[in-house]
Amino acid sequence: MKTVEIIGYRRANLGKTDSENIRQEGNVPCVLYGGGEQVHFYSPVILFRDLVYTNEAHFVHLNIEGEECQAILQEVQFHPVSEIILHADFLRISEDRKIKMEIPVRLTGQAPGVAKGGTLVRKRATLKVLAFPKDMPDHIDVDVAELDFHHAIKVSDVKIQNLIFTDPAQASIAVVEVPRAAKMAAEDAAKAAETAAATPAVEGAAPAAGAAAPAAGADAKKAEAPKKDEGKKK
Repeated sequence: MKTVEIIGYRRANLGKTDSENIRQEGNVPCVLYGGGEQVHFYSPVILFRDLVYTNEAHFVHLNIEGEECQAILQEVQFHPVSEIILHADFLRISEDRKIKMEIPVRLTGQAPGVAKGGTLVRKRATLKVLAFPKDMPDHIDVDVAELDFHHAIKVSDVKIQNLIFTDPAQASIAVVEVPRAAKMAAEDAAKAAETAAATPAVEGAAPAAGAAAPAAGADAKKAEAPKKDEGKKK
């Protein structure tokens, strides 16, 4: 995994006012955890570009006024509107202890379901991984070459030596879904077929639209014929 260097400066004062002044000067308030003490410092926001705005995970080489250590970015907070970095937490690491990181996922290959008109939907952009620092990858490739309609790749399907995935085993990483329009058309066709099969033919049913109705005159003559015969008998 690649390493990004972050240069920091210890904070003389803590509090909301001091943090706001730090941000206005183009810096990010930070805290380093681990090693028995918390170190409050700030760092130029421009140094976070290659650490935060990337699709790969990185280690961090922290240099706080000459004191150096290896760390990982544990958490970063953004402004809800401007998305400016408001705060960053770092965790000190050592080679002999396992760490937890969120590693970005890259989807590779061509899914057959997509070729048939389906849509490949990413359910997880990162995976939570437990491993020694030396075994941590900067990203995880997930092959979707066998995904057809309604098929999904789950966390349990990903096997990488020396990595332990802590997300739920049955959680989906990627799935091929049928487009909504095609799905609705198929459902409508199925309902129409069921309705036609369930409707029996009824004897004496009304004639179809456009069919000729029986002549009214013929029915009238049939009704008058018995009356003439009755008159003769009398």
